[in-house]
Amino acid sequence: MTGGSVRTFDTSSWDLGRAVAAKAGRTVSMCIPCRNEAETIGTLVTKVQRSLLGSLVDELVVLDDRSQDGTGRVAREAGARVVHIDEVHAFFGSGSGKGNALWASLAASSGDFVVWCDGDVTSFDASWVTRLVMPLLLHDDMAIVKGAYARPTDNGGGGRTTELVARPLLSLFFPDLSPLAQPLSGEYAVRRSMVEQLPFVEGWGVEIALLIDALMRFGASSIGQVDLGTRLHRHQDLQSLSVQAAEVMATLLERTPAAAAFAHEAPALLRPNGSEIPLNLAERPPLAQARIIVDEYGE
Repeated sequence: MTGGSVRTFDTSSWDLGRAVAAKAGRTVSMCIPCRNEAETIGTLVTKVQRSLLGSLVDELVVLDDRSQDGTGRVAREAGARVVHIDEVHAFFGSGSGKGNALWASLAASSGDFVVWCDGDVTSFDASWVTRLVMPLLLHDDMAIVKGAYARPTDNGGGGRTTELVARPLLSLFFPDLSPLAQPLSGEYAVRRSMVEQLPFVEGWGVEIALLIDALMRFGASSIGQVDLGTRLHRHQDLQSLSVQAAEVMATLLERTPAAAAFAHEAPALLRPNGSEIPLNLAERPPLAQARIIVDEYGE
């Protein structure tokens, strides 16, 4: 692991023209993993298709994670290439969860750089893509650039899972990552050649795991953040957030020096009514490794 610290970039002098010039023959994929986002995905795809596709963005992929509301159809009609998750599972085997969808979108795309965006965002601006990918274009040692933003519903801070779970645990166990304003942000850009070397947690712990694994593999200076302004999206209820929080916590704790003390064979969230919700801590292997296995042995 190399040293350094998380980098915060000033984006005030960056524009689309400069970003396109900085590509220097390299390619950018924008991937949007979705499940039942028909109400928002059309507008999001249209903004990217009209402002970025063919210039900064070389391919726009919507990864449809078994939506039941026509998300795939809406995205396709708006101009995206839609990949159903079962198409990826046919090659690499099945998985489940947000991290699995991100991993699948990485497998389904081909850009040297990948920009991810959640499909439920309603405040998306095309300039986000420029800001997120620019540090990767300018600095060859950067692996991940996270979006930082204000959330008006949370008094401008992070979400509930971030402030009550991720931030306290990062402060205690991985303080090098504490400068990140939104460690669980769904809007971020990655360098394929570096991120394909990392495993992907299948569940909600994917973002925290990628940061920790990048920190340990490439050093804090491989991670950066840029200001995206204000972010608005659909909020989850507390019952859903408790599962998310538990998976984020369990994923982080598995990566701490005290992991030996975290010895649950089948970790679960226990409800007061006696029910148990299994936590999704399964991992997809580094994509570079998975491709080798498929090439050698086939399906």
